[in-house]
Amino acid sequence: MTATDAIVFDNQLLAVILPAGFSEEGIRFFTPDSFSQQLGYMKRPVGYSVAPHDHNPVTRTIEWTQEVLFIKSGRVRLDFYAPATREYLESRVLNTGDVALLAHGGHGLVMLEESEIIEVKQGPYAGEADKARFNPVDGANIVYGREKG
Repeated sequence: MTATDAIVFDNQLLAVILPAGFSEEGIRFFTPDSFSQQLGYMKRPVGYSVAPHDHNPVTRTIEWTQEVLFIKSGRVRLDFYAPATREYLESRVLNTGDVALLAHGGHGLVMLEESEIIEVKQGPYAGEADKARFNPVDGANIVYGREKG
């Protein structure tokens, strides 16, 4: 099993990174029930079945857009910024097969190799009203979290 990586700032979960090598029997969710986007992992044996089901309509209020990035190929530097102040915090390198759920705070991406990324987030998309753009961290000031890229 490869451990997940939680990026926390000021006691707030900014992101969860699920490395490509993660493996664990059963089912596990990495996000609190309160998150509007849920990230889980499931490993089941041959013959295991999930009962057919449908989801009931439930009215939900979504305050922040949360997104999930699946790195289909390549290497990507993911930069994290503090909520509200947009101060640069740290970076992680995502590799092919890694998954990241971005929950709070700002983020930016730099492709370290040609990369393919699948992005999933709530809709409907509000266009430019959905985000506030700001200047990225200077490349000379990159700080890597758990491991250097």
